[in-house]
Amino acid sequence: MCGIIGIVGAEPVAERLLEGLKRLEYRGYDSAGIATIVDGAIERRRAPGKLKNLAAKLREAPLDGDTGIAHTRWATHGAPTEDNAHPHIVGDVSLVHNGIIENFKPLRDELIATGATFASQTDSEVVAHLIAREIDAGKSPREAIAAVLPRLHGAFALAVMFRSDPDLLIGARLGAPLTVGYGEGENYLGSDALALAPLTQRIAYLEEGDWVAVGRDGVEIYDQANQRVERPIVNSGASGQLMSKGNHRHFMQKEIYEQPVVVAQTLQSYLRPLEQCVALPDMDFDLATVERVAIVACGTASYVGMIGKYWIEQFARLPVEVDVASEYRYRDPILLPNTLGIVVSQSGETADTLAALRHMKANGVTTAGIINVPTSSMAREVDLLLSTHAGPEIGVASTKAFTCQLAVMAALAANLARAKGKLPAADEHDIVQHLSEAPAAMSAALAHDAEIERMAHTIASARDVLYLGRGPDYPMALEGALKLKEISYIHAEGYASGEMKHGPIALIDEAVPLIVIAPSGPLFDKTVSNMQEAQARGAKVVLISDSDGIAQAGGDAMATIEMPKVHPLIAPLVYAIPVQLLAYHVAVAKGTDVDQPRNLAKSVTVE
Repeated sequence: MCGIIGIVGAEPVAERLLEGLKRLEYRGYDSAGIATIVDGAIERRRAPGKLKNLAAKLREAPLDGDTGIAHTRWATHGAPTEDNAHPHIVGDVSLVHNGIIENFKPLRDELIATGATFASQTDSEVVAHLIAREIDAGKSPREAIAAVLPRLHGAFALAVMFRSDPDLLIGARLGAPLTVGYGEGENYLGSDALALAPLTQRIAYLEEGDWVAVGRDGVEIYDQANQRVERPIVNSGASGQLMSKGNHRHFMQKEIYEQPVVVAQTLQSYLRPLEQCVALPDMDFDLATVERVAIVACGTASYVGMIGKYWIEQFARLPVEVDVASEYRYRDPILLPNTLGIVVSQSGETADTLAALRHMKANGVTTAGIINVPTSSMAREVDLLLSTHAGPEIGVASTKAFTCQLAVMAALAANLARAKGKLPAADEHDIVQHLSEAPAAMSAALAHDAEIERMAHTIASARDVLYLGRGPDYPMALEGALKLKEISYIHAEGYASGEMKHGPIALIDEAVPLIVIAPSGPLFDKTVSNMQEAQARGAKVVLISDSDGIAQAGGDAMATIEMPKVHPLIAPLVYAIPVQLLAYHVAVAKGTDVDQPRNLAKSVTVE
């Protein structure tokens, strides 16, 4: 969520700031703004809505200035209006902020009591007032920042600009990512390496509690104790080109179609076909000592954890707990010795999951992370990084990151099973074979896109949709319902098939489509029985199964989506495709903003 970019430049920066914001659009936002220092004064342009609105304002009233900051905002405190958009200006200070200031109310009350007036409803403006007050008291920008940061509780990444010091930006991070970019005769701040890629490949990642003074000719980094420190400068490897949709209508559609390739790339890191085994990166601990597993994640990633629970318990015979990260710390979990804590995150910056990771580490738990961004906070802090290789995922609704996470989770489950002596060599060979077959099966699933598009209109008119599944298909039902909610705004719920008769069946009538995820296999008969109970009460069923399952279920379904017949291990990877395509085509039929659905952000960096 939210995006920050700042430049202390050698030439006017407004156009490059706007370009940087375009590269941050994937995070989700509802307003945007740019401020620069022009002839000794801070000037800004802000607009609610999409970046095209801000671009139009810049065409009408261009901004000069060689130093500037820019921001895409996802509203937390205050509606997405121009007044609440960043940058904020208070006196000689302009500021952009990603995150949330939890103690903003008492700080705001303190400031109002001393005569401050506020132009917005945001928590962010409080920080600008605090810094401006220190500047007015005669402190330098560095002294002002050092005085204010300890007063802020919550999560933040800040970029601050000073009218009195036009060749300086100060950045700070606590619980939200911020990156420093190194150029020739100019330097940069950005939320991530992707935003800075057209400007520089030489970057440093600020660590927790760091703040940085960025000048035209140099960078000074300070830790939370205000001591000068050095952070390694690395090559980001991020592409300088804007992400392209290619010949696809939306990024989400493109990313759905990329899945066979990126899953194959991910599996190449974990499968050893010649040896017929599954491998993990080198680690400093022994998986054989693991006695229990705790998986923590948010949203779609939490469903990866639920499917992982089935796999780890089945193969390794280890007890597994799965928690949504936003609840994990607050239930005061019992963390026993020899627990392996696993976090799952596309961005590696999700605030709730990062906090859960740190809670586990503080309690002596060995941790692993299934993460798509290898330079992220989580990736740097886990004991074992299990990278996915999905590449940048621009669509807010996760697709290819989900299936790559599943591929890695399957590899981890197999390794745990082997380490615990529960996986004979022949069974491991079978797992390698089945996982190797997944990309081709996913390609075969994509071949049914046109028929899914044709039947999407039957779902698009519904107000409520139910999804059913058993075993690992139950989390897939939850994921299907989430995808539909996220991008089509249709109310949808996923249920374990056997739970229908314990309450949800009361919702069934002819106006409620029922999406049934049911590959043929040992659980199929039970699922079809539950489906038939719903059909007897007027449900219009869409059955997603293979040819055997569709034939066995009979011809009473409103529609069927035929999948290739696959081993149960890889069924979640394959059945993710029709679930995603159905949500996508329904959203297109309804005319919603598929890639940037309302109220959602790609990387949720506040709790």
